[in-house]
Amino acid sequence: MKKSYLAVIGIFLLLYILPLGIRPMIIPDESRYAEIPREMIASGDWVVPTLNGLKYFEKPVLGYWLNAVSMKLFGENAFAVRFPSAAATGISAFMIFLLVRRFSGEIFSATLAALIFLTSFEVYGVGTFNVLDSMLAMFITVSMTSFFFAHHTDPSTKKKHGFLLLFGVFCGLAFLAKGFLAFAIPVVAIVPFMIWEGRFKELFIIPWLPIAGAVLVVLPWAVMIHLKAPDFWHFFIWNEHIKRFLSSGAQHHASFWYYIFLFPAAALPWTVLFPSAILGLRKTGIKASITRYALCWFFLPFLFFSISKGKILTYILPCFPPFAMLMSTGLNKYFKTGGRRSFSMGAKFLALLAVILAIALIMVQIIGFKGFKPYSQTWNWAIGVFGFMALAFILIFAVKASDPKKKLMGVACAPMLMLLGANVMMPDLTIEHKAPGAFLMRHAHRIQPDTLLVADENPMGAVCWFYKRNDVYILEGGGEVSYGLEYEDAKYRSLNLTQFRDFILKNAEKGQVVLIAKSRKYEPWKENLPEPLYEDTNGKGGYVFVQY
Repeated sequence: MKKSYLAVIGIFLLLYILPLGIRPMIIPDESRYAEIPREMIASGDWVVPTLNGLKYFEKPVLGYWLNAVSMKLFGENAFAVRFPSAAATGISAFMIFLLVRRFSGEIFSATLAALIFLTSFEVYGVGTFNVLDSMLAMFITVSMTSFFFAHHTDPSTKKKHGFLLLFGVFCGLAFLAKGFLAFAIPVVAIVPFMIWEGRFKELFIIPWLPIAGAVLVVLPWAVMIHLKAPDFWHFFIWNEHIKRFLSSGAQHHASFWYYIFLFPAAALPWTVLFPSAILGLRKTGIKASITRYALCWFFLPFLFFSISKGKILTYILPCFPPFAMLMSTGLNKYFKTGGRRSFSMGAKFLALLAVILAIALIMVQIIGFKGFKPYSQTWNWAIGVFGFMALAFILIFAVKASDPKKKLMGVACAPMLMLLGANVMMPDLTIEHKAPGAFLMRHAHRIQPDTLLVADENPMGAVCWFYKRNDVYILEGGGEVSYGLEYEDAKYRSLNLTQFRDFILKNAEKGQVVLIAKSRKYEPWKENLPEPLYEDTNGKGGYVFVQY
């Protein structure tokens, strides 16, 4: 058991903690979820979230608080703003380990479930990225774990009450991280599970302690935000929940099949072992309570997210803990009953695909495709090729191994070099389009305390974060801060092109006004703007820095 703990912890530290500060920050998400807590620290207002000094009501505050605490500990840098997301992923993996270890009685199954979770592509991509989804998934995972422990605890004991209270507390924390999904996911999973277990009458008895726990956690901030920003709840409930779930014009609108089509890619490398796990689950049956629980926890929230009109791939992250549990259970049973062929076929297919991708990367980089080459530096793409080839070789080793444990650990270890390499092999165009930090800092010496900063909606959050400002004017549309710009005391911060021209002329002192915008937007604008003192760009698909 000690070796299992050390293996999981070691892999987590290697994959999730070690590379956090290596990759440049990506806009708009990472700069947004870094800037909001930075402004909380600077202003001392820990109740009302602001972005660029403008009220920002898309999410509650707990994720911002956790990022702010991390920045207090580690400084205002990429490592600090990603650490809470990575730590949350590690806690989720530990909860998975705990659940499977306690209710299956098998250490290897528990270890494998945690590793399946940690090495799934989506989990890794989100867990090393500064967004709030990993924190939401962690709080939901802890709450679902608490409920299952309560479900299997003697009703007459105080321990059951403690688990139920803990379940409610973590649902409340999940709500403070991202909203009403914190309650929807447990409800859509637990109610059918309790009916399946033949214990539906308990649904009229057990909710009161969890409700009390959730209310105790949520109520203080809910009251404070209502007193300081009374319109928060209308915007948050209507725009971020009702419209996003029901409206055909919802943000990120996608079809019902969106997640069904994309989940196989998100679940790599374990996708190729779906058939093996299904064969194992069929032989295991669904009599075990924990298997039923995992099935309800995975499929019903997945269906819930599919019904919703607004979709982003990260939304289904809370479905990955039960997915890992089901895969672990199925694969272990598959090998115990003599299975081999399906595993070998899946692993060989993925190994072949990895070799093909490695060759394709070499060809595109050396020969080019319509004049396009992903990397200007050899070492970037060489790491990618090495990662793909390592994936293939380790999978072949897993196929040839006779011990089922070595086979499964081989699949878990196979993508690690590729996942680590992803942190240092971002294509040049991605950096140009989505990572303007180095470009902005190259011009930091030109920004003085009295410099008037203007940006379009795309780089706005990055401008605020890298220049430590919350007074940036917005040119031609507010984007995600449109609602904040509607306040009377903030309307002056929104400029159209004519207003911006007058703004430059009014503040005509040398170097007084700086514009940072997407290059493609600036090209048609500049014909109607005064001649700049200085102009620089990081590429046609990137950004311009213009000083007037």
